[in-house]
Amino acid sequence: MTLAGQFLVLQLLIVLLVVVTVGGLSFAQTGRQLERAETRRALSAAENLAGTPTVRALLPSALPGGSSPLAAVGETVRSVSGSTSVALLRPDRTVLTSSAPDLVGATLHHDGPRAGIGSWTGPVASSAVAAEVPVLDERGRHVGTARVGRELPSVADRLAVAGPDLLVYGGLATTIGVLGSTMLSRRIKRQTLGLEPTEIAGLVEHREALLHGIKEGVLALDTAGRVTLLNDSARLLLALPPDAVGRPLEELTQDAELREVLTGAPTTPDRLVAVGARLLVLNRMPVRSRGAVIGSVTTMRDQTELQAMERALDTSRRTTGTLRAQTHEFSNQLHTISGLLQLEQYDEAVRFVEGVSHHRENVYAQVTARVADPPLAALLIAKDSLAAERGSRLVLAPQSQLGRVDEPLSRDLITVVGNLVDNALDAVAGTPEPRVEIALTEDAEAVTVRVSDCGSGVDAADVERLFRSGFSTKGSPEPAGRGYGLALVRLVCRRRGGDVTVHNDAGAVFTARLRKTAAEVAA
Repeated sequence: MTLAGQFLVLQLLIVLLVVVTVGGLSFAQTGRQLERAETRRALSAAENLAGTPTVRALLPSALPGGSSPLAAVGETVRSVSGSTSVALLRPDRTVLTSSAPDLVGATLHHDGPRAGIGSWTGPVASSAVAAEVPVLDERGRHVGTARVGRELPSVADRLAVAGPDLLVYGGLATTIGVLGSTMLSRRIKRQTLGLEPTEIAGLVEHREALLHGIKEGVLALDTAGRVTLLNDSARLLLALPPDAVGRPLEELTQDAELREVLTGAPTTPDRLVAVGARLLVLNRMPVRSRGAVIGSVTTMRDQTELQAMERALDTSRRTTGTLRAQTHEFSNQLHTISGLLQLEQYDEAVRFVEGVSHHRENVYAQVTARVADPPLAALLIAKDSLAAERGSRLVLAPQSQLGRVDEPLSRDLITVVGNLVDNALDAVAGTPEPRVEIALTEDAEAVTVRVSDCGSGVDAADVERLFRSGFSTKGSPEPAGRGYGLALVRLVCRRRGGDVTVHNDAGAVFTARLRKTAAEVAA
């Protein structure tokens, strides 16, 4: 059945119930009013009969069934008042005269709950009322009772009289109900785009199934920042509680960068944001309805594993670049040696070779003596060659000391050291004496990486934004390739239960701490 049909049936049932209830109450009230009116008429007729001089004079001496004028007086009162029955009784309730001949001479029991002298009114049958008034002689003595009865209309008679009105009112109410239900159903149809309730329920179920079947996370907010839609993937990626829908975003997360991306102005697509131990790519778009913005929807996907692969590829790319720099450096050195030999400067050639060999051996000896992890040691040696090619010095602090670490921690240290050293070399480029110092220390719980440079330092306003994805203080012809190094460093550190900080001390000083036992944030 359609929505309009359901409303029509419901409205008709309500109207029918109201009409029956109101009609029943009205019928009962009318019956009580009619009974009271007939009772008053019976009492008035009984008082009139009891006050008649003839009745007061003749009643004391009258005999049952006698030919006294009492019967004529009673019949006159009955016909004038329109009563059903009239009777005159002795004080002992013997009937002296009555409009019902079979009652004459009989003793009539009192119909009311009381006995004695006094007026009385009340029902005497299911459809009759009676009134009794005492008859007093000239001296005020009780000499008998005048009784008048009136028959009430039957239920069928009363229904016959009230039926037309009830039909009119019921028909009017039904017509109004039908019109109202039709208008209401049309209004609801417009608001539901012409869909029936079963169709709406089907669409909602289909939407929920699609929403929770999407691998990417989907989060929708209204203009007040309350969560209006959230699928399972988004709830897991953002670590939100199950009752997040309907709550303001600021109650659900304390991550200022995440709140800014989700509620701020739309930014560039594929915004990379570190959330807990995950690196998420977010795309936010406004939601419009009838030309007005009613909120926003953000899709997100986990890029943590992909970024790990990109970091590994970037490390390989940097190593390749470093090897290319070393090749270039060795080529220059070979050309120098060749030139010295051609000039027959054999002693100078020997001294040059010994100097180069001593420098390489010194760097190798310093690094391997203080860093026992081979991949990290190789990275430091490669970075030294890269620094030399750029005209900078990379110095390993004397207090540095790091033993072998497990493979996951080694990979994380390569990411942290590689990004911090690259940033430091960029920072000292163009300074009079470019120098970068790196210190690696460890205790029983964590490894600390400290990288300092002699550059211009970090502005106080950029300290917190420096670690946000996509933020960079460097000029680049390809902005999309900048601003993720330090965000990755912070992500790696926090994933291991540590963090990275920066302060100025004759340049920028970055300090990263990584726990030896990974303490990833639960997804």
